[in-house]
Amino acid sequence: MTELPVIPAAVADNTRVKKPDWLRVKLPIGEEYRHVRSLVDNYKLHTICESGNCPNMGECWGAGTATFMILGNTCTRSCGFCAVATGRPDPVDWDEPQRVAEAINLMKVKHAVITSVDRDEIKDGGSIIWHNTIKAVKALNPETTLETLIPDFKGEKENIQRVMDAAPEVISHNIETVERLTRQVRIQARYWRSMEVIRILKQGGMRTKSGIMLGLGETKEEVIQTITDLRDNGCDVITIGQYLQPTRKHLPVHRFVHPDEFAEYREIGYNLGLDYVESGPLVRSSYHSERHVFPGLGRKEWEESK
Repeated sequence: MTELPVIPAAVADNTRVKKPDWLRVKLPIGEEYRHVRSLVDNYKLHTICESGNCPNMGECWGAGTATFMILGNTCTRSCGFCAVATGRPDPVDWDEPQRVAEAINLMKVKHAVITSVDRDEIKDGGSIIWHNTIKAVKALNPETTLETLIPDFKGEKENIQRVMDAAPEVISHNIETVERLTRQVRIQARYWRSMEVIRILKQGGMRTKSGIMLGLGETKEEVIQTITDLRDNGCDVITIGQYLQPTRKHLPVHRFVHPDEFAEYREIGYNLGLDYVESGPLVRSSYHSERHVFPGLGRKEWEESK
């Protein structure tokens, strides 16, 4: 493959570099954004949009959608890329599922995304709250489709099964990076355990999804291998985006990947047989997720564009 241009970032001294033009985003403004902001505050909800410093928050909230984060906003893991706080979480809030369902109802969204922090200190890993939240959302919003972006639950099948039993339209679990960098990027996670989660979900009849970040020091060959591993373990949808350093305490950006390289991975993913490949510098797990529900949609559009 022809090497595409990249913009190296300062790694050794962890200094910040100017982002390229393709990573510029508009500030969140507008009536719909303020409406969602108000609902999130009034219902005392957490969103990964805020906790994860998502660059698409303005676009998504402006469209009246948001990705809710359940089980608090303090994670028991300390991943090197993530802006969510690490520490001892608050006790489980058993009223949270109903509040999330009511907020989604007030937002009048047709598709919602729910994710969570890791709660490794709980025996069930938070899977009971996950089950209750999905059920509450569906009971109050029967026309709303739902994607759930779950942790690995330490690979424990009973906890994964609880989420599947609640029957969301899509269950996603992010691999985040290539195998070689997993120990550095996802300190308490394991590459093949995450692949096993995807396999369990697919064997359970779920529509499956995962995400990869680029710019952490991976090679093209490693990215393609990761895409192939996800395909081999039953992943239907993949999102591929640029890693952006949340703070100076987090892993530095190794390089800014050119949009042409993202386009190349999109082609590779479809040629490998994936059903939907969302690949671009600003792509995040929940970006355009309402489209990922429908089998064949992405592949059809890709084939028509050729």
